[in-house]
Amino acid sequence: MLKKILILFVMLVPVVANFAFAADKKKEEPIEHLTDEQIYDELKKLALVFEVSRENFVEEADERKMLEAAMNGMLSALDPHSSYLNKDDFKDFNDKSTGEFGGLGIQITSDRGAVRVISPIDDTPAEKAGIKAGDYITHIDDEPVFDLTLNAAVKKMKGKPGTKVKLTVISGDNEPKTITLKRAIIKVKSVKFEEKQLADADADAPKIGYIRISDFGSTTARDLRDAIKSLEKKKVIGYVLDVRNNPGGYLTAAIDVSDAFLDGGEIVSTRGKNKTDIDRSFAKPGDLTNGKPLVVLINHGSASASEIVAGAIQDNKRGIIMGSQSFGKGSVQQQKPLGDGTAIHITIARYYTPSGTSIQNTGITPDVEVLQSKVKPIEKRESMYSEASFRNSLKNDAAQKKARSKDKSGKTDDEDDDEDYENLTDAEKDARDYQLQRGMEMVIAMSKLAEPIKKEEN
Repeated sequence: MLKKILILFVMLVPVVANFAFAADKKKEEPIEHLTDEQIYDELKKLALVFEVSRENFVEEADERKMLEAAMNGMLSALDPHSSYLNKDDFKDFNDKSTGEFGGLGIQITSDRGAVRVISPIDDTPAEKAGIKAGDYITHIDDEPVFDLTLNAAVKKMKGKPGTKVKLTVISGDNEPKTITLKRAIIKVKSVKFEEKQLADADADAPKIGYIRISDFGSTTARDLRDAIKSLEKKKVIGYVLDVRNNPGGYLTAAIDVSDAFLDGGEIVSTRGKNKTDIDRSFAKPGDLTNGKPLVVLINHGSASASEIVAGAIQDNKRGIIMGSQSFGKGSVQQQKPLGDGTAIHITIARYYTPSGTSIQNTGITPDVEVLQSKVKPIEKRESMYSEASFRNSLKNDAAQKKARSKDKSGKTDDEDDDEDYENLTDAEKDARDYQLQRGMEMVIAMSKLAEPIKKEEN
C-alpha cells in the first residue's frame, strides 16, 4: 500500500515542479531546492502521515477525500488559482466553458483564506441578488467558508436548479447580510448589443454602438463579429465596449476580441518561468469598426481576459479606457489532464500588455477615471431669495393650483425616487448608469474631433 501511495505522489511532483514558480512569490528570499533524495524522504513522510491518520482518526476515514485534500493543498500553496480537479470538478469546468451550467452565476477567488467575489455573471441569481465584485462570502448555509478550497466552496453553492442556498455576504464596510438565492441553470450569453443614445437625447441625436461582453467563451469572437456587422449597418458613430464585471475566460477569445478593433500591433504576451518562454500575439490587418471612436468601460470586476482587451486597446492608442481600476488577475492557467478523468488547474505564465507591463496585482488603470456615481441636484428648485420672498409680492394663480394638486404620496420633485431598480425600464437603467453615459459622451466628443480630419483627407 505504501509503495502505491509513493508512486502516486512521485507521478504528481514532476508536473507541479515544472510550473511551481509561475505564481507570484510571497517571499523574495531565494528558494532552497530539495535534492531528489530529500524529496523522496518527504514523500515517505507524507505517506506515513496518511497511514497514521487513517488508522488513528476517531472516525472512519475517507481515503479519497484525504488524498484529494493533500493534492489540493500542494497546488493551493503555489497561488490562489491552482487546484486539483477530481472527475466531477473537471467535468464541471468543461461544462462551464460551453456556456451553460448550473449554480448561482458567480466567479470567485481565494483571498487569505476567505472567498472573494471577482464578479457576478449578467442575468443570474447572484447578479439579481445584488452581489458585487469585491464582496466577501463568509458563510454558505450558515457554515463558515474560511480555509475552504475554491472547488469546495463552489460545490457548496452548486445544486439542483430550483433549490435554495443561503449566503452571508460582506460588502465594503457594511455589516454582514444574509441572502437566500435560488439555484438555476446558468446560460451565459457572452455578447449583447444594441444602438443607444444619451439619456433625454432627441430622436435625431447620434447613435452609438453598445456592446456588452459578460465573459470570454468559445463563441464570443463570432458573436462580436456579428454584433459589429449589425451595428455598422445602423450607421453608429462609434462604440462603447462594456467589460465591467467580466471575470475573464479564454485567452484566445480575448485576443480575437482585441483583434476586431485593431488594424495591427501587439495584443498581449505571455511569459513563463524561463526567460525565453515568451509567446506574443499580434493583431491582423483589418479593423472591423473602420477606426470609429471606441471607449472601453472597466471596473473592479473586470479581470483576466477583460484586462487583456483593455490593455491592448490602451497601449495601441486605439480607444479610451474609462471607469475604475480593474481587478489585476494577470496570470495564465492551464489544465493538465492526469489520464484518469482528473486534472490539475495550474498557473503557467503571466500576462503582459503590449508595453511590457504586467497586469498581475495592479490591473489596468483607466485613461479617464469615472467612478460609478449617482447624480443629484446640488441646488434647490426654489430659492428662498426670489420675487416670491417679498411679503407683498403678487401671487401666481397657476402656481397655487399646481401646489394644491401636489402628488398625493407627498413626494416632491426634489426627493429621491426609491423605486426598485429591477422595475425600471432599460432606458431608465441606462440613464442611471453614470459610467455608460460618460462613455457615450466621450464617443460623441471623439467623433466630433475626428470630423475635421476626415474632411481634410477628403
